[in-house]
Amino acid sequence: MTEKGITPRGENYSQWYLDIIERAELAENSSVRGCMVIKPYGYAIWEKIQKGLDKMIKESGVENAYFPLFIPKSFLSREASHIKGFAKECAIVTHHRLKETEDGKGVEVDPESKLEEELIVRPTSETIMYDTFSRWITSWRDLPLKLNQWANIVRWEKRTRPFLRTTEFLWQEGHTVHSTQKEAKEEVLGRLAMYTEFARQYLAMDMYFGKKSESEKFAGAVDTYGVEAMMQDGKALQFGTSHNLGQNFSKVFNIQYTDKKGELKYPWQTSWGVSTRMVGALVMAHSDDNGLVLPPSIAPVQVVLVPIFKDLNKEKIIRYTKDVYKEITRKIDNVKIDERDFVSVGFKFNEWEKKGIPIRVEIGEKEMKEGAVVLVRRDTLEKRNVKYGNVLDEVVLLLEEIQSSLYEKSKELLISKTHRIEEYKEFKKVFSENKGFALANWCGSKECEENIKYETKATTRCLRTEGEGVLGKCIYCGKESTEEWIFAKSY
Repeated sequence: MTEKGITPRGENYSQWYLDIIERAELAENSSVRGCMVIKPYGYAIWEKIQKGLDKMIKESGVENAYFPLFIPKSFLSREASHIKGFAKECAIVTHHRLKETEDGKGVEVDPESKLEEELIVRPTSETIMYDTFSRWITSWRDLPLKLNQWANIVRWEKRTRPFLRTTEFLWQEGHTVHSTQKEAKEEVLGRLAMYTEFARQYLAMDMYFGKKSESEKFAGAVDTYGVEAMMQDGKALQFGTSHNLGQNFSKVFNIQYTDKKGELKYPWQTSWGVSTRMVGALVMAHSDDNGLVLPPSIAPVQVVLVPIFKDLNKEKIIRYTKDVYKEITRKIDNVKIDERDFVSVGFKFNEWEKKGIPIRVEIGEKEMKEGAVVLVRRDTLEKRNVKYGNVLDEVVLLLEEIQSSLYEKSKELLISKTHRIEEYKEFKKVFSENKGFALANWCGSKECEENIKYETKATTRCLRTEGEGVLGKCIYCGKESTEEWIFAKSY
């Protein structure tokens, strides 16, 4: 355990992750099994993610809407592969009323309130939305239809971990309807590109992306594409998916439109989404043994000013600190002054380091007399003395440097933990030592895929465009292959 109260990554990575979340006050377990309470600071990070991604979504012509939390059981049953994929994760509402117990000391389910049709608490919204689409879409003029909703989802998980896998989580899910297969495919790949751009621009994370295997694709989809990032422990984290639904759902929900020739046709559909998993990815991708590390673009507070004072000089130092604050906020919005006088300076430094604030500004008697400040960057803990007249330019430049540095570090990690492998013996060694991604040819056989997973715990993550047409032999059975897939252990 470090002096920050955090288990070192090299000692126990899983506990390190939980310690970071606790010390940074991001979330905690709730009284409901498998569900978490997202604390204000953790939710502020999610709001920054929402704000940035929502802007990109709307700029592409998608509108936000909201659909019910409850789904009639019959809706979910219409698409066979869809219900099969989610059957084990569904929470079901069977009654709509409680009644007082006979002893008057509690409540119980009122048996007379049994629902005529049971309701599913949404594990995803395709079915409830597409029933509505069947009434909204009648003509080619109604297409394309592009909607998104920010919502909560419930999937009954056996094993949970804050942000990464919880029974209830928050997400964004986009749903589009098109008149042609070509338009739908372009939408699917466009959303994949949007997620990768967002991850690089805001989260300072590099990643691989591509098509998922049949066993890994979304239930009910024709094809699924995913975004795969590398965590510091050598495991992959999928945090974004885009699905080509073909006409599967339009046919079972009778979504039809009349084209320009007057012919009745079924449209082509897509769905795509990311969740609060992104917060977990941020924690594991950038943080260190001192606590959370946040890219400036996603940090709720980018700069914190910490005045260092005693009773005799408090007023003068606070006044000078506020002058520095006014200067910095000429260009930067997310700035905070920590004026608390009931905790020590060391406590403040420790707290803001654990919360990952990109820049800490230290201002004491010495700095005030010199007309300067001390800037401390969170990612490297490097300190620099800066004159008052240069402080704004230096802070702006430093925030850019931190954002860029974190991205380059993520990119280097991705490259260093990616291994091109031709022999199964070496393949198994990579995953026994948690070395990261393996690039290897695979014949496409489900049997080979399942055997690899059983023997190494590694799964197919995605087929990149660069992997298509790559000649080689299947890493497991040795048959000729034309596809080089990415394999990894994953969260």
